[in-house]
Amino acid sequence: MTVYIALLRGINVGGHNLVKMTELKKMFEDMGFHDVKTYIQSGNVLFKSDEEPLGLKSKMEQFLEKAIGKPVSVALKSAEEMQKIIAGCPYDASALGEGESIHVSIRTTQPSQEALDKLAALDKGGDDFHTDGDVVYLMLRQSIRDSKLAANLSKADAPATSRNWNTMNKLNELAKTL
Repeated sequence: MTVYIALLRGINVGGHNLVKMTELKKMFEDMGFHDVKTYIQSGNVLFKSDEEPLGLKSKMEQFLEKAIGKPVSVALKSAEEMQKIIAGCPYDASALGEGESIHVSIRTTQPSQEALDKLAALDKGGDDFHTDGDVVYLMLRQSIRDSKLAANLSKADAPATSRNWNTMNKLNELAKTL
């Protein structure tokens, strides 16, 4: 069985799309997944399955829309892919200054070159980004809420969900225990 990490977009953010993690865990068990675990209140679900990733993503999105009553985009990564994301980060977390942070945005599709060119041309206020396929690494010099880069990334041409570096590392560690 493959260990997967599902990152749900827009769950429990800003008081919207509220879903209890116990309910979310049950939904994933009802879909037939094994060893389901959730991590914090932002739509992170780890589980095991023998199903292929493309079919899983569609299955989850359809099931969750029915259960929650709203469309939910899912970024799905295997434990092996998560390890590569962690290893591929071009920024040094140990060198972060006061108020700086690393975030990882996972797109449901690879961003177009046009969208990436627009991001590169922005006044990013010292923030930086690096892309690797459907993964965008963000080096933020200030709060994500105040970041022009983060605000404009959300307007790019492919839906995405972002997690901070600590959450990504914790999900990676939890995936190893499954």
